[in-house]
Amino acid sequence: MMAWEEVKLGKPKKGQALIRHTAIGLNYVDTYQRSGMYPMPMPSGLGMEAAGVVEAVGAGVKHVKPGDRVAYGSGAPGAYSEARIMDAATLVKIPRGISDEAAAAMMLKGMTVEYLIRRTYPVKKGQTVLFHAAAGGVGLIAGQWLNALGVRAIGTAGGPAKVKLAKAHGYAEVIDYTKKDFAKEVARLTKNAGVPVVYDSIGQSTWNGSLDCLQPRGYLVSFGNASGPVESFAPGILGAKGSLYLTRPSLVAYTANRKELEASSKALFAMVKSGKVKIEINQTYALKDAKQAHKDLESRKTTGSTILIP
Repeated sequence: MMAWEEVKLGKPKKGQALIRHTAIGLNYVDTYQRSGMYPMPMPSGLGMEAAGVVEAVGAGVKHVKPGDRVAYGSGAPGAYSEARIMDAATLVKIPRGISDEAAAAMMLKGMTVEYLIRRTYPVKKGQTVLFHAAAGGVGLIAGQWLNALGVRAIGTAGGPAKVKLAKAHGYAEVIDYTKKDFAKEVARLTKNAGVPVVYDSIGQSTWNGSLDCLQPRGYLVSFGNASGPVESFAPGILGAKGSLYLTRPSLVAYTANRKELEASSKALFAMVKSGKVKIEINQTYALKDAKQAHKDLESRKTTGSTILIP
């Protein structure tokens, strides 16, 4: 349940900053936290990603100051707010040439793409990979970034409109999973060779098919549960299907310290400023309409990035 609540904000303590939000990003992880799939202490705020202006900082905060435009995509939930006091270590400055709206729409999703394709499984030019939910916020950024790296990306999407959108954002081929068996299509497109890595944010409904798409010693990178969590499985299946690797990464773990956070955000900002990756905001809601935004996201009515405006 989501409900609007008025609270008084004090002054930021040591290591904290007071941020006035200008735009807030909507992500699937927000729905997991709201539903209890990812348990949190209650009551709790929601939202992992936003942009805004620093209004005050606590003792010891040197990397940002009042008046700075900043954004974040990891740390404690609470972005669904007009303003908040938060750990300043999660904040990065927004460079010139990038709007607050774009920053709010890209931090979590863009840094997720960065760690997935550069660190979880570092892709190489000329490889073919499979990326599920190609028309979603993460998927559209991934398609462009992979294309810029010279990687042949196969995507999956539901329906002709989403297939067309994904193809326009760097995917070499896009499989409409509502009409075709994506595992069989991947086999056809790779001449039965399979792919070295599958990036899967869907979860339960794609689990078996994703495993079937992999080459021997391939990597299944499971980073979401859009269709529900994967049920327990026998690890032996990974051996039976070719000594496969399974990893369950998270942005928090890949930006666990200031050095990693700055490197990830710097790489993302560079790709966006180069024009190789464009951040498209396809839906905008008022913050008070966050409930409807969640409904639309979960019913797969949205494409690309969505933001909430306080």
